[in-house]
Amino acid sequence: MKAIFDDRQWKHQPKHFMANGAILPNPEQPERIDRLLTGARDAGCSVEAPKDAGLGPIAALHSPEYLVFLQNIHTRWKRIDGAGDEVIPNIHPANRSDSYPKSAVGQAGFHQADTACPIAKGTWEAAYWSAQSAITGADLLLGGEKSAYALSRPPGHHAFGDLAGGFCFLNNSAIAAERLRAQGLRPAILDVDVHHGNGTQGIFYHRSDVLTVSIHADPERFYPFFWGQAHERGTGEGLGYNLNLPLARGTADDAYLATLAVALQRIKAFGADVVVVALGLDAFIDDPFKGLAVTEVGFGRIGAAIASLGLPCLFVQEGGYLCDELGANLTSTLKGFEENAA
Repeated sequence: MKAIFDDRQWKHQPKHFMANGAILPNPEQPERIDRLLTGARDAGCSVEAPKDAGLGPIAALHSPEYLVFLQNIHTRWKRIDGAGDEVIPNIHPANRSDSYPKSAVGQAGFHQADTACPIAKGTWEAAYWSAQSAITGADLLLGGEKSAYALSRPPGHHAFGDLAGGFCFLNNSAIAAERLRAQGLRPAILDVDVHHGNGTQGIFYHRSDVLTVSIHADPERFYPFFWGQAHERGTGEGLGYNLNLPLARGTADDAYLATLAVALQRIKAFGADVVVVALGLDAFIDDPFKGLAVTEVGFGRIGAAIASLGLPCLFVQEGGYLCDELGANLTSTLKGFEENAA
């Protein structure tokens, strides 16, 4: 399996993160890259850089207004007297239809959902190449590869079409799925991150040409709080094309695998011919976010179960934060898939 990564993804180095009223070090650290690269290589992956497909595949899902914001906001922010080094919002509109302000502070509030997506000098460049890694992964599948792994960092599944959030700026998994769809395939996105893929759901919620499935810790008392309940099934043409499978906090391997079987059955019923796995490794029992209790062995079982679909598969990195087992969990997932793929 080929792994895709660009060194410019190191340039996003977030410093701050607010949780429960406290300003804390941001968990989405560049060190994740080293551990994930080691995990990919230990799974037998060869690592290569992505090609530059330009803004087109990104702009297929993200509004031009939002992309202009991401590219320019840090420069504009630094012109504010007394501004900090990172763009962090302090005010938000009540609705997406509210007026669009001219000020950098107001636009930050419009385009950043929370305090977990600070934008610094290198953020746009890193996010751009993170998305290009996923696009190249999709192109590998279009070229006949049966599987690929995109080390997309910063991650993407909390990013909506015009809204960053939860460490995410561009929705890499969604961009890859749209790339595959545009070439005539029928993609399903399977999100196994501990947090619900709210941005992915939002992008495709009105559509029937991409199936979105998310297995995650119950959002009643867990990020992202406002999305991810089982009754959210899509709307309009998309009704029935979104499946949320929330799990009780602390759910371990066997119960998780039983839920994954439900997700895979829905993917089969959709008639998918390719799968994009939004690969969060933060469902791990010792991940700092402590949402679920999947083990290293459990990740291998997850990979093997996904392989049972017999479909080309692109793994796109989402969460999974600094702990001793981060790289090993990736290795276990990819090897579980490879050893059981048809």
